[in-house]
Amino acid sequence: MNNLSNIKQVYFLGIGGIGMSALARWFRCNDYFVSGYDSTETELTRSLESEGIAVHYQDSPQMLTQFDKNSTLVVLTPAVPSNLQELIFLQSEGYTIMKRAQVLGLIAKESSCIAIAGTHGKTSISTMAAHIFHSSSLGCSAFLGGISKNYNSNLILNRDSKNVVCEADEFDRSFLNLYPQCALISSVDADHLDIYGTHEEMLRTFNEFAKQVNPNGDLVLKHNLPDGVRNGVRANVHSYALDNADADFYASNVELRDEAYHFNFNYPGGCIVDIELHYPGLLNVENIIGALSLAQLMGVSDDELKTAVKTYHGVQRRFDIKYRDEDLILIDDYAHHPTELNATISSVKAMFPNRNLIGVFQPHLYSRTKDFADGFAKELSAVDELYLMDIYPARELPMEGVDSNMILNNVELESKQVMQRADLEALLLSKTSGVILMMGAGDISLSIDKVATEMNRRKGNA
Repeated sequence: MNNLSNIKQVYFLGIGGIGMSALARWFRCNDYFVSGYDSTETELTRSLESEGIAVHYQDSPQMLTQFDKNSTLVVLTPAVPSNLQELIFLQSEGYTIMKRAQVLGLIAKESSCIAIAGTHGKTSISTMAAHIFHSSSLGCSAFLGGISKNYNSNLILNRDSKNVVCEADEFDRSFLNLYPQCALISSVDADHLDIYGTHEEMLRTFNEFAKQVNPNGDLVLKHNLPDGVRNGVRANVHSYALDNADADFYASNVELRDEAYHFNFNYPGGCIVDIELHYPGLLNVENIIGALSLAQLMGVSDDELKTAVKTYHGVQRRFDIKYRDEDLILIDDYAHHPTELNATISSVKAMFPNRNLIGVFQPHLYSRTKDFADGFAKELSAVDELYLMDIYPARELPMEGVDSNMILNNVELESKQVMQRADLEALLLSKTSGVILMMGAGDISLSIDKVATEMNRRKGNA
């Protein structure tokens, strides 16, 4: 399928996924009939239902018999198992089935695509870039991999702008469906080795994505990425960094004042003085430099850049402060790779020095735990107390000998243990001081929400 001209109805298998739900919202806003299946009811699926999208939670092929297969598009996420009965039925009946990434590629090709890729940072940078463009005279639509706090959504729509900001996901080589006018790559650390097999193959695929950027467009790379990423790229190549003057775009005079970062944004031929970022974490200063680089290259004015950064509120589950009083702070973060743990933990320690740091981590995927157990252990040794949850399997079956103890056994802390969810939640609610940092890409968010809700209830009743 090369276009959506004959489609009237769109059915999503795995509609509750963050990328899937953004597409579902886009189709609903463009007057398609949208419905879908997911295995679990969540806050996100309830939001979709409130917007007029029908969602069900039972694997029920009989519910699909009324669809007209000639005018129905089925959108599939890789997280859906191949033995799902609805999928088997739709395949056997000859419905048009496309992966989420293919559909996003169809939508993006009609626009001026601004794509953000990288094994870490892409959701934050995408959301920052979307806010900057949307706040400017250029405008944009956006498909995001997280819920923007500015817009309370993972979808931004602007029918008057040709620009569309897309989070370009490397999982399953999804980003190869995008042909951007402007793109950024934030990091290429080894990840998803269950898909790529080797880090070298992953780097080769990132290079393939980089070569798909329009030859008349721009590619922004984080400073010091491997040279192989840019080999054969025809677009104009630029670099960004937190504070390295050898990069094309960088910050200088970075100061943390009253929990807000102040810095100068340096770009080729100019500098914007005293930008304010009211969002925590030094890693987010680096991320905002990346987003500013894209916007500056695309023509957003200096005044618009400065104003947009000051009004940026962040992303849910990215350095997300869920509870705070004078003695206790609860932070939620999506970190699920050793590099991300390092960035998040170091940022928390810089922002809240001399506080007891209580780390909670839920490993995501058996394969990732097996590949990076030593790296996880090293980074988690930087907290003061550590509590590990069982591995969140997502799409994977258990691997013999792979569990959270692979990490725990190499953590260099006296206070460390693996805990079950109910016991962990009760323990955290007994804490009265320090910083609780809860990290992971699985269903740890359910525990975070439960703990935060109870903490806020108690504070309200105090």
